Amino acid sequence: MALNSVAETEALIAERMVPLARYRELLEAEPSFSPWLTVDQTMIDRFAVATHDHQFIHVDPERARAETPFGGTIAHGFLTLSLLSTLAYEAIPGVEGMRMGMNYGFDRIRFLNPVKAGSRVRGRFRMVGLTERAVSLQTTWDAAVEIEGAVKPALTAEWITLTVITPPGD
Repeated sequence: MALNSVAETEALIAERMVPLARYRELLEAEPSFSPWLTVDQTMIDRFAVATHDHQFIHVDPERARAETPFGGTIAHGFLTLSLLSTLAYEAIPGVEGMRMGMNYGFDRIRFLNPVKAGSRVRGRFRMVGLTERAVSLQTTWDAAVEIEGAVKPALTAEWITLTVITPPGD
């Protein structure tokens, strides 16, 4: 699902909220998967405009077909990485009392397989760390962006998120 507004994003998060006790149960549990999302040439072109990265392997289908081993254009690695957020919205529940979620960082990112224009990708997320503080949760995810029909994922990452929560008693 493409999320096109704050309202759509917040509605999706709100319907996936779980109590903190249920969120804790995700630690070392089976991975969660997002639905498939198509990475088309329009998405790639828009990312090129937003980041000023117009390398021909991303934005020139004819030249990419003729001059690369990919058979056409491929998504920017950073576009694929940036999709983790939207893929996570549909795979990972939020925590009741959540005020906001933020990226905290990455300890490891590897780009393993290019995403060809027109491919479908999905997120795979497994919680591998959880640190609880008075007003926040720091969660570490073993994350991957998988490509439909491919053996190797597009990328793997150890992704750290921070969830700001309403303090108990507020």
